[in-house]
Amino acid sequence: MSETPRQGAVNGREFRLFWFGETTSLFGNGIAVVALPLVAVLTLHADTLVVGLLTSVAYLPWLILGLPAGAWVDRLPRRPVMLVCDAVSFVAFASVPVAAWADVLTIPHLLLAAFVGGCANVFFTTAQRAYLPTLLLDEELLAGNARLQGSESTAEVTGPGLAGLLVQAFGAVAGLLANALSFVVSWLCLRAIRTTEPPPPQVPRRRLRTEVGDGLRFLFRDPILRTLAIFSAVSNIALTGLSSIEVAFLVRTVGVGEAVVGGVLTLCGLGGLLGVLLSHRMSRRHGTARAALLCQVGAAPFTLLFPMTGPGAGLVYFVAGGVGAGAGVVAASIITDTFRQRYCPPGLIGRISASAAVISFGAIAVGGLLGGALGDAFGVRETLWTMSGLQVLSTAILVFSPIRKLRDFPESARAVIPAADEKAVS
Repeated sequence: MSETPRQGAVNGREFRLFWFGETTSLFGNGIAVVALPLVAVLTLHADTLVVGLLTSVAYLPWLILGLPAGAWVDRLPRRPVMLVCDAVSFVAFASVPVAAWADVLTIPHLLLAAFVGGCANVFFTTAQRAYLPTLLLDEELLAGNARLQGSESTAEVTGPGLAGLLVQAFGAVAGLLANALSFVVSWLCLRAIRTTEPPPPQVPRRRLRTEVGDGLRFLFRDPILRTLAIFSAVSNIALTGLSSIEVAFLVRTVGVGEAVVGGVLTLCGLGGLLGVLLSHRMSRRHGTARAALLCQVGAAPFTLLFPMTGPGAGLVYFVAGGVGAGAGVVAASIITDTFRQRYCPPGLIGRISASAAVISFGAIAVGGLLGGALGDAFGVRETLWTMSGLQVLSTAILVFSPIRKLRDFPESARAVIPAADEKAVS
């Protein structure tokens, strides 16, 4: 009788299934990033505030559910959690084209679909980050994260262009149907994985608030994790403030059509692919901590090109800004995600990841709302200037932190768990 597959390499069957399912889902998300605001702008004639609100409500669940989600994920097998999330996401996003074809789609329905999809994403993302070390050994995590980030970057390159074509050919809601179907593929791939997942640590059940506190304490007591979390929050407010109104900016201020919007965002996505290539090379040459710092500091000034965008040749500013900012941010994300997966104790990884994600993704909810509100009140271009300036200033958090003194991030804290947290994983 053959053994059930366990941890392996990035070229093994189990990771390839996981990677393919995730890649398909990411392509769907890449389409939805453009399709969702286009449905609001073209089908429902929503204003800039509503367009920004769509981004905000999609990430609002991180503020509501993020912390308890980490504790729940640490109590449960991770793969079943992800399967349920895929099913919920399918229903949420498939409901939009169904309602549109029945001529009953409304802005509240669109916002509700984004919110429900966001709730599912909270649990899926938290479970996925804790599940990946089940499929790969520590030495394979950087390569695995690079492949997943490469898929995300590829999706960001092709998704917007495909969304523009789908919208022109079949209507604005067609992109959301494609996104819904991508969750079906992800579900099927997860179901086919045979790797035995270790059971959750057998610890006495305590109050949820106490378990949540374990993750928060570990995060905020650690100077590196704390710095990364705070920087991520400020940076995400700025970057989401930019991205939440970029479609409205290109369509209404610059005056380009749906296909051009998709093409411009596709070219911007090339920066993510460049970031995937840079992450490993930068880490080897400069060290992981120094590479992450250089990538973020080098990327930030490129965001100042976004508000300089104009029609025709002026679109080059937007593309250059997207490529430069995307390359640095993606490369740094691969490096820091791998650091967290290696560094955090297995019994706390769900709660630590969720605590960091609440700060990071909660800031996305704030950024989306802020971008839409400021764009509606003061003008879209003026808001782009404000948010790009904030992104440049946010790098000071890293520059004046303990990270600037490091060449490499520490490999593991698994043998150095604070006394208060040892009880949680013993």
